[in-house]
Amino acid sequence: MPAADGRSRVVVHSKLTVVSSRPVVPGKAHTFTALDHAMGLHSLHVVFYYKEQLFGSIDLDPLRVSLSETLSLYPQVTGRVDKNPDGNWEVKWNDAGVRVLMARVGTTLDEWLTSGDGSEERLLTMWDDMPDDHSTWSPYRIQINEFEGGGVAIGLSCTHMHADPTCATLLIKSWAETHRREAISHPLFVDESSALGGRPFDQVINKKSSAAYYEAKSVASKTTSLPVKKMGTATFKFSNSTIKRELNSCPGATPFDLLAAMFWTQIARLKPSESKTKHSFSVCIDFRKKKSFGYYGNALHFSLLSVPDVEELEREDGLAHIVGVVHRHVSSQKEEDFWSGMDWFEAQKGEGDKFGEPFKLYGPELTCVNMEHMLDDCQPLMYGVMFEKEKKPVHVSYHVGNMEGEGLIMVMQAPEGGLARTVMVTLPEEELAQLCEAEAISSLNPTMLLSGRQAM
Repeated sequence: MPAADGRSRVVVHSKLTVVSSRPVVPGKAHTFTALDHAMGLHSLHVVFYYKEQLFGSIDLDPLRVSLSETLSLYPQVTGRVDKNPDGNWEVKWNDAGVRVLMARVGTTLDEWLTSGDGSEERLLTMWDDMPDDHSTWSPYRIQINEFEGGGVAIGLSCTHMHADPTCATLLIKSWAETHRREAISHPLFVDESSALGGRPFDQVINKKSSAAYYEAKSVASKTTSLPVKKMGTATFKFSNSTIKRELNSCPGATPFDLLAAMFWTQIARLKPSESKTKHSFSVCIDFRKKKSFGYYGNALHFSLLSVPDVEELEREDGLAHIVGVVHRHVSSQKEEDFWSGMDWFEAQKGEGDKFGEPFKLYGPELTCVNMEHMLDDCQPLMYGVMFEKEKKPVHVSYHVGNMEGEGLIMVMQAPEGGLARTVMVTLPEEELAQLCEAEAISSLNPTMLLSGRQAM
């Protein structure tokens, strides 16, 4: 919990700008795709926690040197955003650098993970939205936080136009590998056709469902005013043995299918009976090629999953039925759906090839992000971010900024590996408190982190 006197336990004590070690070729720019541009209202925040005091003293040169070397590979990270002649955002390659903040946390790492909450965790990735004068504004921020008694949290914040969770993870992983003087295992590049499998040029993309869904979300964002709700976040960690046991009754299902169904049904029961949204939720899937994660930008696809009636969520065969519903929906999402969505975003261009206005893709319906793809040789990608050999993160958190509506569920690998999963849930505070007490979830004995409550 925050300090008793109301002061923040996170105190930023210094700021600096780290530039690339080699200058870029002047006059170039990184252009955003239509999907990148559509993400413009959101930001992304990732926190990597380490038990060890990395780098010795965090003010010493080795940390900055390795970061500078990494940034020299990615001028789209160190540049500044500006409008091109079409009126669309782009990144000018100008070596302006990345803002780096140093902070101290007035508690131990273990105490922080068990007593902090999601809103306090965001202080580890302090963020300023783009100001009117964006000429000096850094679209990336890195914050290095030292805990009492050792332990470090490295927080990365960026605009969602620049990166999605996979891209942001690989950026920090590249830094860690450079710091260890090892080859970068998944370098980031902007060749969409190589990383995403390439548009199926030999067939006409005529899938209508993706376009209809994005059209409805775009219209709703312009015409519907959602009530402002105070949101809270809690993290649930489920062990390998628990997920394996539960999947025995759900043949063919994945851990995502199981956990998405479980949290969807439990959250639906917290909604008012007259709610029109409880019988549906949005599923977010990454469409990078399985063998090539390194696409720089956004490769996400959103689709709507609905059941005909809310009674579907309370059938006698219960959870197993909804797990099957989720499994069939996720399995049905194909490359054609992704490219259909990309076509819709491209088609929103107006006069002079100006992209359509961005809108909130996370929401207003309950949104569930599938991060099952983030495996590297069967090991969780985010837990391979090691600045020192064999010193893996003990926890990794992901937050999406400016998310609104019914809430957000993120299902990702856990440090244990195997079938173990971490689920981060953001909901209106009253609903979150009830969800944490739900018997269907607590009976699985999850470890609770960053929920403002002691571990279960």
